[in-house]
Order: sequence, then structure tokens, then C-alpha cells
Amino acid sequence: MTATADAPPAKVTPAGPRASVVQAVARGRRRRAVRRRAVVLTLALLIVAGFAVTLMVGQTFYPPLDVVRVILGEQVPGASFTVGELRLPRAVLAVTVGFGFGLAGVTFQTMLRNPLASPDIIGISSGASAGAAIAIVSLGLGGTQVSIFAIVSALAVALLMYTLAFRDGVAGTRLILIGIGTAAFLDSITSYVLSRAAEWDLQEALRWLTGSLNGATWQQAMPALVAVAVLTPVLLGLTRDLSAMQLGDDTAAALGVRVERTRVAVIVTATALIAFATAAAGPVAFVAFLSGPIAARLVGTGGSLLLPAGLVGALLVLVADFTGQFAFDARYPVGVVTGVLGAPYLVYLIVRTHRAGGSL
Repeated sequence: MTATADAPPAKVTPAGPRASVVQAVARGRRRRAVRRRAVVLTLALLIVAGFAVTLMVGQTFYPPLDVVRVILGEQVPGASFTVGELRLPRAVLAVTVGFGFGLAGVTFQTMLRNPLASPDIIGISSGASAGAAIAIVSLGLGGTQVSIFAIVSALAVALLMYTLAFRDGVAGTRLILIGIGTAAFLDSITSYVLSRAAEWDLQEALRWLTGSLNGATWQQAMPALVAVAVLTPVLLGLTRDLSAMQLGDDTAAALGVRVERTRVAVIVTATALIAFATAAAGPVAFVAFLSGPIAARLVGTGGSLLLPAGLVGALLVLVADFTGQFAFDARYPVGVVTGVLGAPYLVYLIVRTHRAGGSL
């Protein structure tokens, strides 16, 4: 009996060593995908748990039911003010600025293929800080006006660095070196402005420059929250192009990526995230720098680090702020805690990298 002309062709499957390689690659991809989803889910659950603890715990403990009633808009004696007006804006601001710092930091590190290319290393945060210091000390401004100065200053610094680094395109190393020099110059301006400040202005400027969530209000939290909600999808939409750019500009261009257009879009979007986060809470130390490396070690190789790094940043700021409030005899701003936690980890990261002979 012979096969008819209409019979479907036999399915060809890989055999021998080739089949083993294909199966091994497929298994590796599945394991990485499962690990990535598990890490993202775990980080999200930890943020939710930390958020809940932050709302319940303080000088007065409020049970979960009262907290939920306040969030739903009910009037609960005592809790409506303490939870709704004091703790809730602070917790929302902690998660928002942490996510913004983490996402923007790993975006710069990915685009420039260098773990040192963090906004607080290459001058973006220094630009916002210098603008805020001038606004507070020299111009006598406060509140929203200081935030506007910080945002405009950060964007202006990013534009200046891109212009100085551009020469038939922007090389990552050149941009980093220019950024480090720009950061040193801006930090000297900030120090000079503070040296001439009156006592009251000096206290206000130092509180802002340290990075603090004290006295957080919805007026501070909402602009940062809106900025994160709008800008995060933009960066996530550029994930594939960013991954291609890690292979080098020439390779990315061969894969169809418009390199300079993508680089400009990434710089503007990530800088805006940093600017709004810094304007809301000050330059919280080390969050943008460390979120990416921590996320890389949790997720492993392969895949984008944007979302995991944002979640790591949110969790880091949330936990650090709670620790600064209640773990010591005195209350410390969140920037002090992240600096204390981040500096040893940075040293450990550099030592480990040097011994391994690899990248962060």
C-alpha cells in the first residue's frame, strides 16, 4: 500500500547531538523564565508586605482592618489622620522614588554597558542637587519651586553631557568620564552654595540633600507617582532595543535598532525619572547604583533587568525608611540608611569583581 499524494509530510525532528543541544537550550530558557517570574513575584509580595507594615506600625499600632478602612475612604478615629495623612503618603513616596531610582539606574547601566554608569555617578543626581541647593539658599524658594528647579537642572545636565560626549555618536566610556567630571564640578558648586548659606537655609538644604521622606505629603508624592506611571511603560517598551545595544552599537544597528534615536529617548526618559524622584525625596544614596547589580544576582543571566531592578529599588527605600524610623534610638533620614547599607556592599561588589576578573 503506497502513500497518497495528499498525505502530509512526515515530521522531521532533530536527532543526535543537535537534538541534545536544542533541548538543553530550551530547558535553560525555561529555567531562566521561571526564575525571573519567581523573583519578580517575590519582590512584589515583599513590597506589599513592607507597605502594610509601614502603615500599621508606628508610635501607635493600627490593626489591618482599620488600615483597609482608611484606604477605602472610611473615617476611623485617629487612624484616618495618622494612616491617611502621615503614613500612607510616606509609604507611597518611598515605593515610587525607589522604583524610579532603581529603574533609571539600571537603564543607564544597561545602555552604557557599565555598572558605573549610574545617575548618581555620572552627574544627573548632582545636577538636581545643585539646582535645589541654589533654589533654597540663593533664591529663598521652597516646596514645589525647589522641585521644579531640581527637575530642570537634571534635564539640563543630561543635555549638556550628551552634547559634550557626542562625536559621530556617543561612546559609553566618553559619556561616563564626562559625567564623572560634571558631577565633581556640580558637587563643588553645591558645597560653595552651602558654605554661604544662613543657618536656617543650611538646615533645609542639608535635609533635602541627604535624601529624606520626613514630612512627606500627597503634594510631593503625586508628581513622582504620575511620572513613574507615565515613563515606566516607555522604558519597558525599549527593552528589546536596550538588549540589542548591549552587543555594541554596530551590532544593534545591524539588527535594525536606530541607535542614536534610542539612546536619546532612553537618556531623556531615565533622566526625567531620576529628576522627579530626586525632586520628591532628594538624592537618596546608592539606590540607583545598587538596584541593578542586586537584581542581576537575583534574576541570573538572560532577560531584561528593568522591572526587577525597579522592584529592588522600591523595596530598598521602603525598608531603609522604616529602619531609619524605628530601628535606632534616634530617627535617621532614608538617605543615611541607604548610604550605610550601600557603601559596604559597593566595596564587596568591587572586591568580588576584581577577584573574579569580570564585570559587575
